[in-house]
Amino acid sequence: MLLSLRRWRWWGRWRQWRRNRPFWGGLFAILAGAWICVLPLAPLKIMLQQGVAGIPSVLMGIVMIVLGLTAWFSPLQRSLAGVLTTLIATAALVLSNLGGFLIGTLLGILGGGLMFAWQPHTGRRTGDTASSPAAETAPAPTPASTGHHDPQGAQP
Repeated sequence: MLLSLRRWRWWGRWRQWRRNRPFWGGLFAILAGAWICVLPLAPLKIMLQQGVAGIPSVLMGIVMIVLGLTAWFSPLQRSLAGVLTTLIATAALVLSNLGGFLIGTLLGILGGGLMFAWQPHTGRRTGDTASSPAAETAPAPTPASTGHHDPQGAQP
């Protein structure tokens, strides 16, 4: 019973941590970086580029992994991490074995997009906006303010 209770507490903390950051975008970026990084270390029959040409692949993979971890542990930097992940994944298409045979590039673009699009959870609204006192005192828009505005003063 005690073990089960501890497991549920751990699961609840994990879910809370995961929901407060762009988890899936970071995961896809880490997977893309790992795929692009490991591919140059494959056997010679699988590899398209050899020697010094494989160094950009490893570097791009490491940078994508770091950007995925940045999105996890510093969610405020998610926009920059998302844009950079997408750019590096696109550059890997040309510089790194077709971006890990397209798998790394697709995972990187998906992860970068998810990181960039993620918004923090704001919580539930406690009341209706129409019944709030601020909504009752706000003046109604006048017809002149919603119509066409011409800076020269001519009317439509």
